[in-house]
Amino acid sequence: MTRFFLNLLLLPLCLLLCHCGSRAGSRWEYEYVPGKTAVIIGGRAVPPANAPAAVMRAISAGNRICTKPYRRGGGHARFEDSAYDCSGTVSYVLHAAGKLDSPTVSGAFRNFGRSGAGKWITVYARKGHVFVEVAGLRLDTGYSDADSDGPRWSSRSRPTKGYTLRHPSGL
Repeated sequence: MTRFFLNLLLLPLCLLLCHCGSRAGSRWEYEYVPGKTAVIIGGRAVPPANAPAAVMRAISAGNRICTKPYRRGGGHARFEDSAYDCSGTVSYVLHAAGKLDSPTVSGAFRNFGRSGAGKWITVYARKGHVFVEVAGLRLDTGYSDADSDGPRWSSRSRPTKGYTLRHPSGL
């Protein structure tokens, strides 16, 4: 009888822990934080003044390609390309930050760097798609953005269910 009551008491705790860990329906959300978060002006990201040099380089790289069109495989043969896909975009930005030596595919980013969200840069990767958050802004090749035909900065929310969060060491 004691075991029954103990299990009965543990059941709500187990349900609570399972619910919190599932992250079902979780979303990437833009949240402006002065001194930490970049803003978008005229389609380009403007970094906070105190961002580390690697973050400044990543944002500058994102700005260079944020008007390029989408092309499957774009940015894979070489970093400089005329069009980019999702992993080509993320590869380009991470290379500029000094955190990636060669372009890679979206699924491989699930093992990039360190686990979890970064302080300045977070890679959201799953099989078939990857996007990156730099200084609080999302650089992505799609998902409900009015101008989603290539790499674009966005502050619009996006579902992240199924994504693995990774970050470059130190960022």
